[in-house]
This record gives sequence, structure tokens and C-alpha cells, in this order.
Amino acid sequence: MFLTFGLKDFFDILWLALILYYIFRLMRESRSLNVFVGIMIFITVWFLVSQVFEMRMLGSILDKLVSVGVIALIVLFQDDIRKFLYDLGAHQRARTIMQFFTPKDTRRYDPIMLKRYIMPIVMACMSMSKNKVGALIVIEHNLTLDDVVSTGEVVNAEINQRLIENIFFKNSPLHDGAMVISKRHIRAAGCILPVSHNLDIPKNLGLRHRAALGISQETDALAIVVSEETGGISIAQSGEFRLKLSAEELEAELTKFGL
Repeated sequence: MFLTFGLKDFFDILWLALILYYIFRLMRESRSLNVFVGIMIFITVWFLVSQVFEMRMLGSILDKLVSVGVIALIVLFQDDIRKFLYDLGAHQRARTIMQFFTPKDTRRYDPIMLKRYIMPIVMACMSMSKNKVGALIVIEHNLTLDDVVSTGEVVNAEINQRLIENIFFKNSPLHDGAMVISKRHIRAAGCILPVSHNLDIPKNLGLRHRAALGISQETDALAIVVSEETGGISIAQSGEFRLKLSAEELEAELTKFGL
């Protein structure tokens, strides 16, 4: 067998090792490492029974369990699989390839128009920061946030500083949820976001920050958080935080991101 080992076999083993490695990372991040170990033990037993020892009766039973088990794993880990596929598609090289097939949105690169939509957001965040009013604003990018919008109340209004502050006013019924901005409009408010279970998030950051990080991990959106405790302004993008931003830094980040 080793005498016929060729380049194709090398790449076969290499790709299998890479797939197992990324599945291992996925399971570890989702705190399902024991499940991964259990699956690997089951596959090893199945391989020994079916291929090495050729036990027909036990092997046929395990074959049926494997075929059903694949479907069961997809159902159980659908969120993790979705995140894995999103991370794969969001990889820098994949996005470079997709740029050839995606029409360029010229609105994002008009600095005058951007200032018209960005400044109300910046001014509202600074005002809420000064008064320690908690806020969570999510700005849609390429991936649609229709599933998030459906959890809140549709607004469909122009971006306006006073409206943003009124929505997040402490006595407002929508102040606890997230605001979604899409296509330069306030599309919805009071929306529910997926919460990140990342254990590396600092303990002093609250649920708004976890929700902001969660949506940035699952989509290409940018989330702005105004802390109710400290008044600090933060943004979450691509699963990473930038904390304690000034007005100038927030404006620069939003200009670079586009609306």
C-alpha cells in the first residue's frame, strides 16, 4: 500500500486533516468539544468494525446509525454549521473573488452624502453617552438583516438624531432592543439580537455588548453600543470590539464602513 502512495493520496490526507482541524475548532468555540471527541470515537469504532474486522451484522447496524447520525448532527448543530460556512465565505480571499461578481454601490463612497447620514448617528451617540443612556444600533452591510428586523417594530424613517434619542429614551417601550439601520433608513427598533457566548469578553461589558458582538460574528454588520453604566461608546465588527471611541473615531469608523 505504501509503495503506491502518491501526490493525490498526500493531498487527500491533508484535506481530511484540515477538515477535522476546523471541525475541532468549531466544536471548541461552541463548547461542544466532548461531542466532537464522542463522534471521533464512534467513527473509529465504526471503521474498525466495518472495514478492518468486517463484522457484517454489527457493521450494518453502525452503517445505518452513521447515515441517520449525519442528519441528526446537522439539526443539532445548525447554528454552528451556519457560522462556520459564514466564516468561510467571509474570509478575505473569498470576498476578493466575490467582488468580481458584485456590483459596486457608489453611494458608499460619496463623502458628502455619507456625512449627511453619519453625523446624526454620531451626534445622537455623543448625546446619549453624555447622559448615560444605553443604546444599541446595528448598521446593515451586504448581508440582509431581515430575520433581525422581524423580531422588532418596523419604523422605516429617515436617519434623525432626535428620533434615535427618543427611541432609546429610558421610558420608551423600544429602548431595550436594538435599532437596525438599512439602506440609509432606520428600518426597525426593539429588535432582538443573537448573544455571543465568547468567554473572552471582559466581565465589565454587559448584555448590549454581548449582543453587539453576537450580530457582528454572524453577519457583516457593524454594531454601535452606548454603555448605560459608563457612557462609553464602542463598536463591534467582524467579531471584534473597539472600545471607548471619541466622536471623531466613531465618525471615521462609520465613514470607512459606509451606509
